[in-house]
Amino acid sequence: MNPSIQRRCFLTIIALCLLVPALGFPDGCDEAEKEEPPRRALPAPFEAPPFPSAEYQGYPLVGVPPDDTVYPLMKAVYKTPCGEAIKESRVKLYGWINGSGNLSNCKDSNTPDSYWIVPNSVQLDQFVLRLERQVDSVQTDHIDVGFRSTFLYGIDYRYMTAGGWTSGQLLEDNKLYGYDFTEQYVDVYFPNVVEGMIVRIGRWIACPDIETQFAPDNYMGTHSLLFTFDTYTQTGIMFTVMINKNWTVQAALHAGTDMAPWYKGALPTGMLGVRWVSDDNNDSVYLVLNDINAAKFRRFQMYGQPLGHDNFNYLVGTWQHRFNENIHTKTEAYFMWQRDAVVGGTPSAGPVESYGGGGGIGPDIPGTVLTYGILNYTMFKFSDKDYITLRNEVWYDEDGERSGFPGTYTSNAIGWTHNFNEIVQIRPEIGYYRNWQNPAFDLGRKRGMVLAGLDMTIRF
Repeated sequence: MNPSIQRRCFLTIIALCLLVPALGFPDGCDEAEKEEPPRRALPAPFEAPPFPSAEYQGYPLVGVPPDDTVYPLMKAVYKTPCGEAIKESRVKLYGWINGSGNLSNCKDSNTPDSYWIVPNSVQLDQFVLRLERQVDSVQTDHIDVGFRSTFLYGIDYRYMTAGGWTSGQLLEDNKLYGYDFTEQYVDVYFPNVVEGMIVRIGRWIACPDIETQFAPDNYMGTHSLLFTFDTYTQTGIMFTVMINKNWTVQAALHAGTDMAPWYKGALPTGMLGVRWVSDDNNDSVYLVLNDINAAKFRRFQMYGQPLGHDNFNYLVGTWQHRFNENIHTKTEAYFMWQRDAVVGGTPSAGPVESYGGGGGIGPDIPGTVLTYGILNYTMFKFSDKDYITLRNEVWYDEDGERSGFPGTYTSNAIGWTHNFNEIVQIRPEIGYYRNWQNPAFDLGRKRGMVLAGLDMTIRF
């Protein structure tokens, strides 16, 4: 994207963020106070907003009512002659625009950090359009069918990309901007299987991570290194069964980490998960063996050269604790392994660009290589529209299998989220990132990086 166009886009977002609250738009999209809908699961532990979600980690959740938030586009649709019928169908069309600007001590690239990868610039991170119908898993008298189709355009596409899903933009051309059909699935809810079961078929966002979400659903604009290098989407079939209010179990068969079934590197891969919430609703543990197969790097010819795709297996768990309605914390850890991998992971055959990536397959790493780490998010709400986030992590990439630069990494960041209303949000933050053994940032020129900036989201 032309730099002048980037600046105009970003300035437009800033102007809208300032204009929307000034025009006196209501704090919610519905003027009337909404009643709490019935649910069969334990009560929602958090307030959303200001937090991005009211629920503990894990999805799809059984016994939780469909989201009844209405954004401006659907408010307009509901006023048409067919509006009431569309409202009754629970089919919604909505989306958002998310842009960011950052300042960094790096010259060319903020990688191996993710999302704000172009230093000292403004970018369009995400333009997202979503059509969906959420299943009603609170009722127990009939089978219900839902779906979700999410389209994304922006620089963030490179973190959603899965082999076979329009992946040539990244894996063949290494483009900065691209598009992705990130979620394309159908849900079928069966009320009489234990306490309810949802069967999901298609492409979904991997369930266990704190940060594997779109921009509005995260606590900060940037992401941890743990997030940067694990699975984003899976394509296959997944079963989620509610045992009771405390326990949920999951199992899936998919095509491998970030691969479509028709992709050259795809292979049958299992997933098993269990989610527990305490009776007092103050704690939750979500443990997932997210990829179960031979854990051997997938090698093949593509785009006229030898390439391949990561095929790591890993166990990931998240413990979440609510101190009170204003303070909660989430701690995630994973242990990842892969055999006969390459430095830098899944290669792009595209040109080497200043922002990173490209250049083809990396050097071989014989044997089994390990990557693991631990991450904590702690949030402090101080008004109905604001909260502070502290994010700290330690991450170890044994041979540069994932990042391209071996060593022990740490990152420490603080961010503030302000919701003008349910439509407009701003998130300034600052953080320090470091590899303690080797230069890794700015394409291997710096051991440490200071990154500050903000992002803005407008929903429609």
